[in-house]
Amino acid sequence: MAMNISHQIGSLAESMTTSSNVSETTVPVSAAAAWKTPTPNIRCKITRPDTAEQKSQPTSPCRSPVLSASNGIRPDLSVACLAFASEAVDLMTLEETTEQEKTYKEVSTVKEKGVPVYVMMPLDSVTMGNTVNRRKAMNASLQALKSAGVEGVMMDVWWGLVERDTPGVYNWGGYAELLEMAKRHGLKVQAVMSFHQCGGNVGDSCTIPLPKWVVEEVGKDQDLAYTDQWGRRNYEYVSLGCDSIPVLKGRTPVQCYSDFMRAFRDNFKHLLSDTIVLSAFECNRSRYYVIRLHLCIIMDAQLEHAVIPIEIGLLTKLFRICSFQEIQVGMGPAGELRFPSYPEQNGTWRFPGIGAFQCYDKYMLSSLKAAAEAAGKPEWGSTGPTDAGNYNNWPEDTRFFRKEGGGWTSPFGEFFLSWYSQMLLDHGERLLSSANGIFEKTGVKISVKIAGIHWHYGTRSHAPELTAGYYNTRNRDGYLPIAQMLARHGAIFNFTCIEMRDHEQPQDALCAPEKLVRQVALATREAKVPLAGENALPRFDERAHEQILQAASMNIDGNSEDREMCAFTYLRMNPHLFQPDNWRHFVAFVKKMNEVKNADRCLEQVEREAEHFVHVRQPSAHKAIVEQRRSDSVQDTANTARDRTAVGAQSTWDSAQLEKDRAAGFLQPQEHA
Repeated sequence: MAMNISHQIGSLAESMTTSSNVSETTVPVSAAAAWKTPTPNIRCKITRPDTAEQKSQPTSPCRSPVLSASNGIRPDLSVACLAFASEAVDLMTLEETTEQEKTYKEVSTVKEKGVPVYVMMPLDSVTMGNTVNRRKAMNASLQALKSAGVEGVMMDVWWGLVERDTPGVYNWGGYAELLEMAKRHGLKVQAVMSFHQCGGNVGDSCTIPLPKWVVEEVGKDQDLAYTDQWGRRNYEYVSLGCDSIPVLKGRTPVQCYSDFMRAFRDNFKHLLSDTIVLSAFECNRSRYYVIRLHLCIIMDAQLEHAVIPIEIGLLTKLFRICSFQEIQVGMGPAGELRFPSYPEQNGTWRFPGIGAFQCYDKYMLSSLKAAAEAAGKPEWGSTGPTDAGNYNNWPEDTRFFRKEGGGWTSPFGEFFLSWYSQMLLDHGERLLSSANGIFEKTGVKISVKIAGIHWHYGTRSHAPELTAGYYNTRNRDGYLPIAQMLARHGAIFNFTCIEMRDHEQPQDALCAPEKLVRQVALATREAKVPLAGENALPRFDERAHEQILQAASMNIDGNSEDREMCAFTYLRMNPHLFQPDNWRHFVAFVKKMNEVKNADRCLEQVEREAEHFVHVRQPSAHKAIVEQRRSDSVQDTANTARDRTAVGAQSTWDSAQLEKDRAAGFLQPQEHA
């Protein structure tokens, strides 16, 4: 992989003539730079250290005795074999040019199009025993994803698994093996620093609590948990109200998150250093960037850094060429920057309820009191809105959210909503400042996930967004401040519900996911922050895929300004994905995403090419998953028993809270069954 990358970087700046009819299988598509002013020739020298160890020529799997055609190579591996063979050619090319000096000149080529696709790994990819879950099926699945043209995978790195038993003691166990497995298959990795509990949200197929020692501290001080106005506690994520207070055995929550990320960086620095460090900064407020490429040792050669002026539209494509890794920083429940305003656990909330404000723990109330005093209104600091209804109300059922004369438009409402949303932004600022300091010299990009709360979007108050901490109403853009905060830290805006269409949602709830995605796209365009996407629910149908393609093109008002999403992450890798029909649709979807703006490409032709390059009828991953699930049934039973033991304290709290909810009338009689 490394040699192939260096060859592409050289091709990017080297003077050459590119034919418009070049075959896809002969030359990789190069990104183009539209030069505005003459620039001096860039000289980039490749030298071989005298003490460099001589390495043997790698053998292409296409010529190996194990994977040769005579031994029945699977069709779905043919593309991977060709890619590996091309890397061997690149290696020989670089060996021949060692000790030579090259002059890179201005070129004019065609910009590569497309949005790279990542796939989320199962939530339980690592077991409670810190080993890889279903190892055989995992390996076959990664191999199939690579052959389908997938760029990489996203994996949750659970705080509750790695630092489970003792503060400051980290067991990276299965994650080390998973990362090596992904690297072996040539897949990039988006690692999610998951500081939340798994369980209680849509799609949570397993339960992974917070670290035991954190649970112990919350047991001593219940106000470390988010709290609603009825006293219900939410244990998915430590309340951001105590971000800077040493409440976790002498450390603040932010210090705990920072130490975790630092330990991750130090433990996997050998993998992070495999990537090219790419940094960018704007020059004279123009649309041009200066890209600094630092290629740290590639095999047995070194490439001195080069400075290449390049048009801003190429920035996303250079990230792809440079094989960067991404760290997504978890900032709340489900890893999203939001308050846990719509918890599904125990039936507390049901779609499309408006949710409830989560600001009634003593730490949040202390901050509210201080903000009210600073505003000269101390009477506003004692509590949040008391007329905002219940979790499952609709906006017009409440005095606070109703469209005519609702409390959200009053002076107190505006003060409260500004404070509530600012607390969320401040939380993001603290974690991003820490993450950037930790990963500053590793070359990885930082991203933050924002929830796609599309129900009641057509109302004036946008109540569900307000209770989640997004101060977005018909008269106020709540996503621009978030995008601007991310832009200040050079982070990626990762947004969900990209696959949804307005007409597919309940119309009486005024759901509008398409309009919401458009608003977010406009906000990121204004803030000049990259936008990435995810689907909120598992979808395998072509209608969802087409909606994703449309959103990924970011063609807003017929003017995309040569923008597109920087990446899309597909939810999720599981046995259903590898079923023949679903797999065929998915392979075609990946290929379409790679050509998202090639309007002259017939979609039927793309489908035929996908059929040609990948064996879609009987993918081996599906077979391996089925076989392993049968053989692992006994082990799964044992793992389930361990999981139940690990969450015993949490379950006790949940049961007690459930009884309180029933007594308070939160649950309807039919839910008791």
